Amino acid sequence: MSVDTTDPWNTLTGAELIQAMGEGRFPEISDINRHIGQRIRRAEPGLIEIDWRPGEHLTNPGGTVHGGYIAMILDNAVCLAGSSTGELFMPMLTLSLNVDYLRGVQAGAAYTVTGTCVHPGRTRLVSNAVITDERGRPVAQASAAVVPNQAFAR
Repeated sequence: MSVDTTDPWNTLTGAELIQAMGEGRFPEISDINRHIGQRIRRAEPGLIEIDWRPGEHLTNPGGTVHGGYIAMILDNAVCLAGSSTGELFMPMLTLSLNVDYLRGVQAGAAYTVTGTCVHPGRTRLVSNAVITDERGRPVAQASAAVVPNQAFAR
């Protein structure tokens, strides 16, 4: 099987392809990012930053963003942090995700989600993520173990 060297999927590193997604130069893998209000700001090997502005449709009956959506954005961040370490982009599957909810998350407010890969192993990676508000205060954090999704192996 020959590899198309003009195809970003087969030529860009993990971090480069994630950055291309954030800049709109490569289509995002899923529409879920738009649904939850995430936009990739920056990607480099082992580090990603996401701008997050959750919409009203993500709130619980109490009026704050539902914890499941908070876990979802943290899961995206830890997986992208792992993917950013690859010679080529490889989506990740989550083995475990531990979330700490620290403050309420408000719909319509701007947040930064930072993911860091602390152990870029070949078969198992460990990443952390934190969501901070506009004042720089953490509102939630997570640690996770992720593995490359072999369904996307080239």
